[in-house]
Amino acid sequence: MKIANLFIAFVIVFATSNGAIAKVNLPVDSFPFFAADNPNFQYVGRIDFSNAKKPRFWSPGVYITAKFKGPYCELLITDQELWGKNHNYVEIVIDGKPVRIQTKEKDNHIIIAQYLTDAEHTLVICKNTESNIGYLEFNGLKCAALLPLPAKPARKIEFIGNSITCGASSDQSVVPCGKGVWQDQHNAYLSYGPTVARNFNAQYHLSAVSGIGLMHSCCGMDIVMPPVFDKIDMRGDSLAWNFANYQPGLVTVCLGQNDGIQDSVIFCTNYVKFIAQLRAHYPKTTLLLLTSPMGDEKLTPVLKNYLASIKKKVHKNGDKNIYTYFYSRRYHNGCDSHPDLADHQLIAAELNVYIKKIMGW
Repeated sequence: MKIANLFIAFVIVFATSNGAIAKVNLPVDSFPFFAADNPNFQYVGRIDFSNAKKPRFWSPGVYITAKFKGPYCELLITDQELWGKNHNYVEIVIDGKPVRIQTKEKDNHIIIAQYLTDAEHTLVICKNTESNIGYLEFNGLKCAALLPLPAKPARKIEFIGNSITCGASSDQSVVPCGKGVWQDQHNAYLSYGPTVARNFNAQYHLSAVSGIGLMHSCCGMDIVMPPVFDKIDMRGDSLAWNFANYQPGLVTVCLGQNDGIQDSVIFCTNYVKFIAQLRAHYPKTTLLLLTSPMGDEKLTPVLKNYLASIKKKVHKNGDKNIYTYFYSRRYHNGCDSHPDLADHQLIAAELNVYIKKIMGW
């Protein structure tokens, strides 16, 4: 398989100590390689570390943070190339500025910075596409120096959901709806969950699969959320996740869109069982149950009734650390009536207000 790379010499422009601008020709090969097991990398998300030099991850929103020095940085990342054709999207955020890129090969060497100042720079690498697009393996970076980071934020949030939580069908900035392939509009980094987490300076996990439901999934899918919730690869229902690795202070649950209108007793009973499953893993976590942001005029009132009954039942059973939030309107300006990126910002804004109220953050 051909490797996508650009091993070329280039001109680096940076400020010298006296303020003058210097130009230095440096061959790309002169930069050292920092492998994925370097302790200066920070990882957040459900990740398979069985090969520490090639940590593998499926879920949307899994992210790696780093701090590097100098004008140049090259990302080495492997794509599963699921079905021999799928290529994942990745959000690259340098010094707070996000850029969305896509892998082109199985083994990718991607220059993500080339003419920065000769200073320290922060980097976030976030998987924008979900598990059924295939896994990614982070191999490492090439840069002048890899520096230690401050400790991860103390606050932790987990967002459980479906395609909405994945950020699917939201990003029309490059490929419009109805064009390209399905993952061309995926953007987990700018979806509501990570946006909320950044507002509260919190770590985040997106435990979400497009099409998944609580008891009924769409599109002929053979999984529902409760049996796969304890997996690293949720879509593949494989690799057990160790919940001790991440104990969130807050978990939001946004399910029901793909279930549709069900028998109320059966749906609510299944939801209460799922809450018990969550409680087994997260005994002290605040749980926030959400209506579907893209729910229509038929589904939304039904979900409100379901969630109100579920909260009442769980409270009666003695668990008071559970809340519900009903969105103020429908968000469906993206592809296939999903929220678009602007909608995700509005969804996050609604949640920010309510989360601040219940969590005191």
